[in-house]
Amino acid sequence: MGINLGSILGQVACPILADWLGWWAGLGLAGVGMTIAYLLMQFDGGRLAGYGERPAHAPNRDIVIYICALIAVPVFVFLFSNLMNSAPAAEGSGFIGYLASLSLMGKLLFGTFIVSVPAILIWSYSKGTRQEGQMMTAAMVLIIFNVFFWTLFEQAGSSLTLFADRNTDRSVFGLFSISAPQTQNFNPICIVLFAPLMSMLWTGLARRNLEPSIPVKFAIALVGVGAGFLFLIWGTSFAGAGNNFQVGLWWLAGLYLIHSLAELCISPVGLSMITKLSIARVVGLMMGVWFLSISVAQYFAGIVAQFASVETVGGQVTNLKVSLDTYTGTFTTIAWIAIGAGVVLFLLSWPLQKWMHGVK
Repeated sequence: MGINLGSILGQVACPILADWLGWWAGLGLAGVGMTIAYLLMQFDGGRLAGYGERPAHAPNRDIVIYICALIAVPVFVFLFSNLMNSAPAAEGSGFIGYLASLSLMGKLLFGTFIVSVPAILIWSYSKGTRQEGQMMTAAMVLIIFNVFFWTLFEQAGSSLTLFADRNTDRSVFGLFSISAPQTQNFNPICIVLFAPLMSMLWTGLARRNLEPSIPVKFAIALVGVGAGFLFLIWGTSFAGAGNNFQVGLWWLAGLYLIHSLAELCISPVGLSMITKLSIARVVGLMMGVWFLSISVAQYFAGIVAQFASVETVGGQVTNLKVSLDTYTGTFTTIAWIAIGAGVVLFLLSWPLQKWMHGVK
């Protein structure tokens, strides 16, 4: 909830600054926020004393951390420049041609993920007990399905925001209109409103021994993200020439509501799952793999968004009907992929639950 409170403030202010002064100001606000957070931690009046500090017996490697942080800046600039200048795969080149055409950042992301998952599992079975190996296998399976979820959920920052800009009537009860970037506020608002309710729901079900297992919660999340897209697709059936091929704002808000409830079934649950299923001495590494899976998903999300791209002139869509049909087709496809993945994970939940050896 705390993270999403900040998100609400940022997604109100950033678009306003972007329209008023330019995108440099909207993006720069993130830097201002991080600076304020840094100052709050430095001058906290001792409230954070003892939390997250280096153990007394551990060597001081602060200088190494600072050096690596400085080196990371030019490395990131190089990877980002390579990403922006990479050429798409030639038509008909196939999957191998597609992989070869990936930017260096894409190759590093996918390569690290593809190598780390089996390598960690091999290490787990060779160095740990059979039970630890099974628990790590269950964690890795859930991490792979986590990529599916975030690939589709993170359409919010690309295709869904463009849909809001082009094919959504953003009037709020006819009183005022919001900008396309501000529609992303529906998600954090829903998280803040429903996080306590979801927490009470899980707790109440647990007291009655009815709480779904972790794999089932993940399956619900995948089906939920697909259901959100299907809800919006239902709304597009009411968008015609009479309303300029635009859906009402509340159809988009409904999608974000469903997606937010799905997020509450996977995001906090996933972080807890990693700490409980991982072998103690590699918990930090497994947390890195968890976030690596989200990074891979973000990259995939950009690729999926390309399928929803439409022809523009000066940034403006030339044919709103074509735009609506393109978005509807793409969202329909990914909705059924998400639901299919959710069904597969639901069927796998029984063996996974057995491999989790009582972890809830």
